[in-house]
Amino acid sequence: MEKLTDQKIKFLEETANNIRQSIIEMLVEAKSGHTAGPLGMADVFTALFFHALKHNSKEPFWEERDRVVLSNGHICPVYYATLAHAGYLPTEELMTLRKFGSRLQGHPHREFLPILETSSGPLGCGLSQAIGMALADRIKNGKNSTKQFYVLMGDGEQDEGNVWEAYLLAGKEKIGNLTMIIDRNNIQIDGFTENILPLEPFKQKLEAFNFDVQEIDGHDFNKIIEAIEKAQSVTDKASVIIADTIPGKGVKEWENKFEWHGKPPTKEEGEMALKELRSR
Repeated sequence: MEKLTDQKIKFLEETANNIRQSIIEMLVEAKSGHTAGPLGMADVFTALFFHALKHNSKEPFWEERDRVVLSNGHICPVYYATLAHAGYLPTEELMTLRKFGSRLQGHPHREFLPILETSSGPLGCGLSQAIGMALADRIKNGKNSTKQFYVLMGDGEQDEGNVWEAYLLAGKEKIGNLTMIIDRNNIQIDGFTENILPLEPFKQKLEAFNFDVQEIDGHDFNKIIEAIEKAQSVTDKASVIIADTIPGKGVKEWENKFEWHGKPPTKEEGEMALKELRSR
């Protein structure tokens, strides 16, 4: 991984801001979709696709690419926007989000958009998919593999029992090239996570599965990339990065409000948000 300079951090910050603007434009045009999570995870996605990942937009099916699995598929606007800004699809296509016949469905559909590693919609499935990919790669390539496998999950998604079954398997198999990045934004569709089904002490629970666990500020590029580098250096167990994020990040009026989990902005709200982001 290249050295992280002040100039690169500025580039990442500007890119994340542009991605957030695209997210809002997409949602306003679609008149449906999720707002809080995509805005909150823009920095993590930017750090991955514009610094940490081994990938090539000109050769999207390059066999040696790192793999990214999005488990909480409802935050796909940030995934689509990141892919577009990284050169995988035209930015104009983002305006087709959730429309009939679009490749950009409300939950990622790999048959429509093959550059996705998986389809996702039912929560709790992504970790099992990523584990399967990593184990298949181990069987095929053994210790010679240079791929990293990343799965992005939500904290509300931790309510799903199959997530914890997958944790058991990941701990048993000691998958050193698997990194789980969990969006710890403390909200889900019905309210705050700690009111609905408390996760804390979350870090200690995950450590009990024999994972290397880090908890970081999910908006600090230095911290995000430092955590990814550390996860890559751990080879005898799977890694978890708990990214503390602000849902709705970038638009003060929407931040930390669970009501924005699953609703799009109106045209007027979108214009207000875009003005705020463009002023930075």
